[in-house]
Amino acid sequence: MNLEHWAIFIDNTSNKGHLIDLLLQGHPPKKLQAFHDAKGTLFSKLEIERFIDEEDRHGTKILTSDTEQSLKSMSSGEQKKALLKYILSEDCEFIVLDNPFDNLDTDTQTELKMQLEAVSKKITMVQLISRKSDLLPLINNFARLEGDRLVLIETSKVHATSLTNQPFDGDIPSPIDAMDFDGDILIELKKVKVSYANKPILIGIDWIIKKGDFWELRGKNGSGKTTILSMITGENPKGYGQELYIFGRKKGSGESVWDIKKKIGYFTPSMTDKFTGYHSVEHMIISGLNDSIGLYIKPTEVQLRLAKAWLQLIGLWQIKERLYHDLSMGQKRLVMCARAMIKHPPLLILDEPTAGLDDASAALFVALVNKFAKESETTTVFVSHRKEPGLEPDYIYQLEMTEMGSIGRRL
Repeated sequence: MNLEHWAIFIDNTSNKGHLIDLLLQGHPPKKLQAFHDAKGTLFSKLEIERFIDEEDRHGTKILTSDTEQSLKSMSSGEQKKALLKYILSEDCEFIVLDNPFDNLDTDTQTELKMQLEAVSKKITMVQLISRKSDLLPLINNFARLEGDRLVLIETSKVHATSLTNQPFDGDIPSPIDAMDFDGDILIELKKVKVSYANKPILIGIDWIIKKGDFWELRGKNGSGKTTILSMITGENPKGYGQELYIFGRKKGSGESVWDIKKKIGYFTPSMTDKFTGYHSVEHMIISGLNDSIGLYIKPTEVQLRLAKAWLQLIGLWQIKERLYHDLSMGQKRLVMCARAMIKHPPLLILDEPTAGLDDASAALFVALVNKFAKESETTTVFVSHRKEPGLEPDYIYQLEMTEMGSIGRRL
């Protein structure tokens, strides 16, 4: 039986959530009437987060009922495998795949693609896709979601669309107050090792991050990238008692988490996915000066001028009064990146910042990061499972998994 699988390309303008709701409620757009009253289910990162929340709040293990490990402690790849296994145990006629390969390393992507191809022989797939390179070869129908409008695409034109580069005009805005660090080495790890429940994660990690460096941190799912970042930001107590130096001070020598955080600009997509406050775009940019997410005090004229310079740089000045809550995902990412950069912190950490972005938005984001790395003294650490075209790091730190834990090496 040949099933009619669909790929629906999404970008900054797409009202993806609305389309997903229509499909799962059995009331799809006219062009997708084959799914009318059909029973579907969702395969997405947000769905995994819903199950994680259920575990945290009520101790209800649904995706991990056959293991003692919590869903939160699993790697992205393990989480998605668990979700797919659960979906296949349910009775459904189609699966909505919401950017299924985001946050996955190359090997895990390949494995998931093989699983989905096998499943596609029995269950119809609707792939919502931001990156053309993620397109499943089994797809035989194509469309593009423009706002709420679904536009069909001829098969011959799927791979014909070319990206247009969107350069940034002007310089990176200067900070109101410089946040210089008196020293050459910002972060140093010496023979750092970490285990969880007797499971080794990291072993003998040696890494020196100096002022002005631009690093890309690479590694497979579960290799320990998040563990390293959380020790640097002060969120993870595993750094205590180890040779871990943050801004010149050994971990546990009396520094507070606040002392560390105020020197770090940090952005991960979960910050935007979970934020539900009602603040204007302009105020969200300014809030980076106060280390808050959202602005709760009246901004000064100097802060307003700085926000204008940043919004003009990223091309969002015309929508400065729009609610951040109402922006597209790509627009939210640019705003949050600018928010993280606004103080020119000594260290900027971007954790999977392009996950879920379409090709054009990702290219724009990468260009912004490259520009910031070149035009400021801030040290940048860019983390991504996907090798981003155009990213220009000075150095790459690669985590390689072994049975004794991940080891690191500079490429």
